[in-house]
Amino acid sequence: MKIEKRNYLIGIAGNIGVGKTTLTRNLAERLNWKPYYESVIDNPYLDDFYRDMKRWSFNLQIYFLAHRFRVQREISESGVPAIQDRTIYEDVEIFARSLYEQGYMNERDYQTYRSLFQNMVGLLPKPDLIIYLKASVKTLMARIRGRGRDFERNISPDYIEYLNQAYERWIKEAREQFTVLTINADEVDFLRENDKFEELVRTIREYCP
Repeated sequence: MKIEKRNYLIGIAGNIGVGKTTLTRNLAERLNWKPYYESVIDNPYLDDFYRDMKRWSFNLQIYFLAHRFRVQREISESGVPAIQDRTIYEDVEIFARSLYEQGYMNERDYQTYRSLFQNMVGLLPKPDLIIYLKASVKTLMARIRGRGRDFERNISPDYIEYLNQAYERWIKEAREQFTVLTINADEVDFLRENDKFEELVRTIREYCP
């Protein structure tokens, strides 16, 4: 009897600078799964967005939404297990919502964005596991400065704190729909393989045998 190989999907969620890309890469290599990374360096709106958030917020979020939707469709059609750097749910529940609440996205654009998201997300498989990396503002700001991306130079601690609060709110809601594993990224360094990393690998194999 042929055993069908399940194309598991794990989403790595968390604030800017928390270490999602590093963990995605290391887990993909360790598990021999396919990694899917967030479109950051090649995003044509990021520079403009950080210079004028109110003008470019809608454009930026539509770009991220389209990219994430395309990636998740590719994942679902690939037939292989995958790890995704940031989930499509964060786009709407963290970033678009925060931009709207802070006055950087107007009501019309926000409702248009949410409507588009609702039409898209129903066509996508849910992740089998969301790994939520959380960290303090101090840790996140240090990591953001350490990687030295030009478009991130003007990110303020207040904005990072605002996003941290948004993530805590969303994770409480997400636990009702998804299996969520929370990791304190202040205490765990995934830049290299260690006992905590191996423990995480074992946990993933329990969820996705």
